[in-house]
Amino acid sequence: MTSITLLGEAELRELVPLDLAAIDQVEAAFLSLATEAVAMPPVLRLDLHAHNGEVDVKTAYLPCFESFAIKVSPGFFNNPLLGLPSLNGLMLVLSAKTGLTEAVLLDNGYLTAVRTAAAGAVAARWLARPRTPRVAVLGAGEQARLQLRALMLVRRVEHVRVWARDPDKAQQFATEMSASLGVQCDVARDVHAALAEADVAITTTPSRTPLIEVADLHAGLHITAMGSDAEHKNEIAPAALAAARYVCDRAQQTRVLGELHHALNAGLMHGGAAIAELGQVIAEQTVGRVSETEVTICDLTGTGAQDTAIAALALKRAHAAGAGTLFRNDVRD
Repeated sequence: MTSITLLGEAELRELVPLDLAAIDQVEAAFLSLATEAVAMPPVLRLDLHAHNGEVDVKTAYLPCFESFAIKVSPGFFNNPLLGLPSLNGLMLVLSAKTGLTEAVLLDNGYLTAVRTAAAGAVAARWLARPRTPRVAVLGAGEQARLQLRALMLVRRVEHVRVWARDPDKAQQFATEMSASLGVQCDVARDVHAALAEADVAITTTPSRTPLIEVADLHAGLHITAMGSDAEHKNEIAPAALAAARYVCDRAQQTRVLGELHHALNAGLMHGGAAIAELGQVIAEQTVGRVSETEVTICDLTGTGAQDTAIAALALKRAHAAGAGTLFRNDVRD
């Protein structure tokens, strides 16, 4: 007889807030990618064009954890017309030793949101200048909010400028963040105005055409780009990517997803060149920022390693708190 822990979104929100421990857990996943024999297959993607839907499946085994996660992440973008959320999903946690199911995390995408924001904070921690008072945020959705909150856990922020295609949503973001984070936040008239004086820029949009051009780059700027998680998405012009020090979460992914593959297709970066990964920077296997004036870009497409790491944290805290519902499942020979 074996027990499977069932956890819902409400419990997981209490167990795994966006905090420094979550950031450190995701940083450990990046480090593991650079230093351990991680098994992480390519992303499995299913497109359901008839219903404006997509499903991504990600997984990874990291030797530093006793379990691994398999995440199923659907996005159905007609759902708001039906009064339903666009994003949902779940994570299965299995023993790395026996393969038995240990937990089902019915998080509706919450853990993905947390680990994505935490990854942005890790990128800023290792690539941005130590002093980053001015921040630009492109996009005004849930991830934009979480990315800013995560950044403020690792950097002091004094002023935020937000840009979004919908000015009303940008204004709502500015009002909410000013009140909840105690930071001055205002709306930029366009992307270029948002970035003009920024120390850190965070891109969180599903844009299919570049938003950031070479002219927007200036000395000392760091950009965390996390919106381009599919082949058709593109937030940074290839020429801008080629003009900066480029770092990614996983080169094998960003060559086909993310910002890098657009620069490769444009012939402005070369597929045969060594691509620096964030884990390698953390492990000091390659350099990150080398000067106060350098421009850095971190291309985050989201990895199964991050999913396994955040799921492991959730299950550890659930066991410590005695949380969740135990489902007893017969195992027969």
